[in-house]
Amino acid sequence: MPDRRIKVPALPRWFRRPARLVACWLAALAVASSPALAATPMRTIVFFGDSLTAGYGLPDPAAQAYPALIQDKIDAAGLDWRIVNAGLSGETTSGGLRRVDWILRQPVDVFVLALGANDGLRGISPDVSRANLEQIIRRVRAKNPAAKIVIAGMQMPPAMGADYTRAFAEMFPAVAEKHDATLIPFLLEGVGGRLEYNQGDRIHPNATGHERIAETVWATLAPLLAGGARS
Repeated sequence: MPDRRIKVPALPRWFRRPARLVACWLAALAVASSPALAATPMRTIVFFGDSLTAGYGLPDPAAQAYPALIQDKIDAAGLDWRIVNAGLSGETTSGGLRRVDWILRQPVDVFVLALGANDGLRGISPDVSRANLEQIIRRVRAKNPAAKIVIAGMQMPPAMGADYTRAFAEMFPAVAEKHDATLIPFLLEGVGGRLEYNQGDRIHPNATGHERIAETVWATLAPLLAGGARS
């Protein structure tokens, strides 16, 4: 009885090698996509502030403003976090409220809210500023429920009047407590009012001043980033 099995011809030599390469590539892809070996996604810290955050007046704000210096500290510590500097010169809490939705188009893991200084210098009621800060926090949490919120406190000079300066300074810890946020008591600690750390306008920190601000911010921020080290 004749053999009716279909004989499959051997693959030609020119075809075998690509076939092996494809098989190896598929195997490598499967290993790379293994959950155990998948890379930890980079997490995001947004600094949402005014000219103090933007680095107004610095020769190279992208490298010298305090958010950039925080990125340097993160990199040195081997942490998987990236900084987004969303500082805008002249920004008030009202302007920040109008702008925040645009910033929140990206995922946010830590949101540093550093607004209010321009409100104070313009004599805006702390009640208005507080309402804006609280609404910004609500919007951040609506888009990113697990995001950690950090509030940078500010103070006004005595020339603004005792009642105003007190109400203004008390606004930040009150907002932080109400919304379970982490508080940096005073962003310009050791910098505000000191000529050697400020530019000629005596308002905006110079490069050395930003270094001191970065130290202040890092002392509060670093514990929140624990567990983000690169393996």
